[in-house]
Amino acid sequence: MKLLAILHDQYRALAAGKIFWVVLVLSGLVVAAFGAVGINKTGLTVLWWEFDAIFNTSLLTPATFYKLVFVNVGIKFWLAWIASILALISTASIIPEFISSGAIELTLSKPISRVKLYFTKFLAGLLFVTLQVGVFTTAAFLVIGVRGGTWEPGLFWAVPYTVLFFSYLFSMCALLGLLTRSSLAALLLTFLFWFVLFGVNATEQSLHYFKTGYALQVEKVESWVEAAEQKVQGPGQSEEAIERSKKELATKQTQLERYRAKAGGMGRWHGYFHGVKSVMPKSSETIELLQRTLVSEADLEPLAASGNDGQGGFFSRGEVPVSEREIQKRLAASIASRSFGWIVGTSLVFEAVVLGIGALVFRRRDF
Repeated sequence: MKLLAILHDQYRALAAGKIFWVVLVLSGLVVAAFGAVGINKTGLTVLWWEFDAIFNTSLLTPATFYKLVFVNVGIKFWLAWIASILALISTASIIPEFISSGAIELTLSKPISRVKLYFTKFLAGLLFVTLQVGVFTTAAFLVIGVRGGTWEPGLFWAVPYTVLFFSYLFSMCALLGLLTRSSLAALLLTFLFWFVLFGVNATEQSLHYFKTGYALQVEKVESWVEAAEQKVQGPGQSEEAIERSKKELATKQTQLERYRAKAGGMGRWHGYFHGVKSVMPKSSETIELLQRTLVSEADLEPLAASGNDGQGGFFSRGEVPVSEREIQKRLAASIASRSFGWIVGTSLVFEAVVLGIGALVFRRRDF
């Protein structure tokens, strides 16, 4: 009961702050904008205006359209970026203010474990985000039900996924606030940590793209080598034709060795960054899990088929052209094969270590 009382007091302190209500109002505006946009046979609608666009009901059902907008705008842009930044600003002071004021002496005088107290303060920060995401998701659920014509209980997976995403950052913010005793320092260092996560993820994704492209080039050259070998072994050829076929085979084999070396080097670099990413929180991929839950590959097939012909990418030029569409298809399959345990489990292990360090410091420090 004492811990629940502390949690309730912390909630009242957060709710008394202006940022809590600012974020709530802004979330309401985002949902209102979300509901104002629609889709019809010719394109998009905004209130009573219509705009011709590639996105129309011949490619996407209204339900799929609204789910994609919810995930990519409502979650990835609003909740996972803007609202999370505002939430960090609001909650970064929880630990520093607690240990720098007289509140901690009064609280520690009560028969409450310091470890439990630290985790209660951490949960209070998560409560801020849980309430905001819960309100936003409920409103979006009603919009999709009314405007999209489908009621999707799966939308409420946005609450645990977004809270998980925020918890990775807030666990680090709480530890940094404890070590520095400064809200501003904790906030800035947490943003730096977030930037590092973003950089590692972006680099791994880029290397994954090039690794996949080079692998497809290797496959293509291998097919050329196989065709050249069959040509050499073909019956009824003159010695001159056989000699030309052998020269062509030698050229293709040299080409194959060169592209295998490229693919191998890119694969090693991708392996290094994938290893680094494996021990760090996977903030982007945690949010991506929501799209996996809400939108199936079958829903997206018409949209993918309406795209470009796969030409115009980095690998579509040169001596061994490869379709950009095929690369993206391979990439999507590879990323989809990453398990929930790898994405969330390893992220929670990192978070548990950070929280453990914070609890240990909080337990042993003389305030």
